[in-house]
Amino acid sequence: MAPRRRPLTAGSVVSPRTLTAVTGEAVPVPAPDRLVHLQFRRFAGCPVCNLHLRSVVRRHEEIEAAGVREVVVFHSPARELREHVAGLPFAVVADPAKELYTEFGVEASPRALLSPRAWGPVLRAVLRSSWTILRGREHRPSSRPHGGRLGLPADFLIAADGRVVAAKYGEHVYDQWPVDELLASARGAARPRTAPR
Repeated sequence: MAPRRRPLTAGSVVSPRTLTAVTGEAVPVPAPDRLVHLQFRRFAGCPVCNLHLRSVVRRHEEIEAAGVREVVVFHSPARELREHVAGLPFAVVADPAKELYTEFGVEASPRALLSPRAWGPVLRAVLRSSWTILRGREHRPSSRPHGGRLGLPADFLIAADGRVVAAKYGEHVYDQWPVDELLASARGAARPRTAPR
């Protein structure tokens, strides 16, 4: 396994690459004509990830109108992800070898689940997921998910030139950008930069 990279911060530059979504779609990062919100989540069917992604789905049109393309990365194989992400309106990328996680400095840690700040969202997510699985609206996650259960989330907003506009490394499993914070960062990135006097 490659050594972990230092965390990216605002001003870091991401080298261009083309990812492949689980649908087979080519996903350029950075995108030539818009910001990219690159989200790192956990495993296929993760109840906490699903809870967060539902909030993104509800406001997806607003996010797109702000000039942001959503790209979500999971550390599960594509075959496991497909049944869990069918119908999502944005690109989902499988990274079972965690190459992108390593490159972007996204970690796993027991604090993902042990932080008391995570317990409320975890309980809410498990109850919601159990209900939707019982009703046949979601698939049950693997009892032994590929890549484990201790992944931490991370969010990056990347400009067309590859510059990281904003970055967030989660301290626990539900510590990610809410949509309002993403939109505020996108508005800040859209403001023209003034030259120093």
